[in-house]
Amino acid sequence: MIEETRHIAAVRFTKVGKLYHFDATNIAELKVGDVVVVETSRGQQLGEVAQVLQNSTLPNDMSIKPIERVATPRDLVMRQSWQQKEAEALTYSRARVVELGISRMKVITTEYSLDGSRLTVLFSTEAEEKVDLKSLRQDVQRLFAPAQVELRQIGPRDVAKVVGGMGACGLETRCCSRFLTDFSSISIKMAKEQGISLTPAEITGMCGRLRCCLIYEYELYVEARAQLPKRNKRVITPQGEGKVVDVSPLRGTVFVEIPELGVREFQKDDLQPAQELENLEKKAQMPCPAGNEGCRGEIIKPPENSVDGENSKPVENNRPADKRRDGENRRPPENRRDGGDSRRDGERGDRKHR
Repeated sequence: MIEETRHIAAVRFTKVGKLYHFDATNIAELKVGDVVVVETSRGQQLGEVAQVLQNSTLPNDMSIKPIERVATPRDLVMRQSWQQKEAEALTYSRARVVELGISRMKVITTEYSLDGSRLTVLFSTEAEEKVDLKSLRQDVQRLFAPAQVELRQIGPRDVAKVVGGMGACGLETRCCSRFLTDFSSISIKMAKEQGISLTPAEITGMCGRLRCCLIYEYELYVEARAQLPKRNKRVITPQGEGKVVDVSPLRGTVFVEIPELGVREFQKDDLQPAQELENLEKKAQMPCPAGNEGCRGEIIKPPENSVDGENSKPVENNRPADKRRDGENRRPPENRRDGGDSRRDGERGDRKHR
């Protein structure tokens, strides 16, 4: 793969916006803060240079759009004139949505390209089914021709970023409008890991989604909890053995319930795992292997029909003698040698008399 060295510039199109990279090799002495003209999917746009990467090595077949030029005073004046027309397009679009009866749709903002050839209408909707916007686009196109009108849907977090306002935590400016350039994936697991209440009012932002700030300290909590024992674990403390009922990751302390003393708080360095006790409890819960019913130290009584000595009781018909049904013949077996009552002893006596 053939590589070449280029100058790359990171450009943002809003005050707190996502960074897009362009080839700045043909622009001499480009510095951070310069306003440049670039070609985007929405036409020509003015953007501010946020970062310049000198002598970056990129594959030769990698396509990056170039920066056309540094913005002139005329470009800045033209941009202001199109911004005034954006307010007019926004007012008309919102009024037309109400007249057409398009429910659960809200027009957020409108944007003109630098040369005025394209008008983008950004909107949001809460409807699950697809909304028919053909009539709205045609009406806006008819009024603001010759600009090409494009309707683009954005998500709830992008809406909150564009609209701005106070955050759910009480800050004057929301994080997304203040410094966040990209939205991270947020899950309910992050709130559970930090011990935050799962009440919707506590974890939901003004956009109706999970708060972006849930990810700020998530990795710190995960690292701190990895060094502490988990709940319901048995530990040995300076005051005795007990069970972990709660932990405080940031303080590095553990709450242990000790019999006859109650719940006490200890530093993690003062605890030792009760490994031997845990092993015994696990062994007690494990099933015994086949043929070894006394593996846990239980006393297993021998069966009644086992031969332990002279006092063992015989079994007739594979059933213990004490479980035979009433009425059965309880005559002792013929081979029993208990005395003169046996049949053989009687026969021997008869022979002697003969």
